[in-house]
Parts: sequence; structure tokens; C-alpha cells
Amino acid sequence: MNAKEMRGKEAAELKQELESLLRAHFALRMQVATQQSNKTADLGKLRRDIARVKTIMREKAGQA
Repeated sequence: MNAKEMRGKEAAELKQELESLLRAHFALRMQVATQQSNKTADLGKLRRDIARVKTIMREKAGQA
């Protein structure tokens, strides 16, 4: 999901998206640590998505 689509969402939806991304990041981190997965590039993508959601949440909080 890109930033343009995220900006159209409500704060509650963004919070839910953030929780989902954090859970996915944790799960993937554990898989990489236990060598069940070697998709280390996905960790970076998830981190950037998490940062993107947090940034948009801060933008919305600043506008209110």
C-alpha cells in the first residue's frame, strides 16, 4: 500500500494497519532468526511500511 492510499484512511484504520505490520514484522523476524525463512529483504520493506504508517499518523495528529 502506498502513502497516497494510506492518507485517505481514518486514524483507527491506520492504527489497525500499524498493528498488523508490527505483528508481521515480528513473525518474519522470528522466522529469519530460526532460519525458517531467508527473506531478509522483506524485513526492510516491512520496516519502511511501519515508518510510513507512523509518519502519516503524525501528520494527521498535527492537522487536528
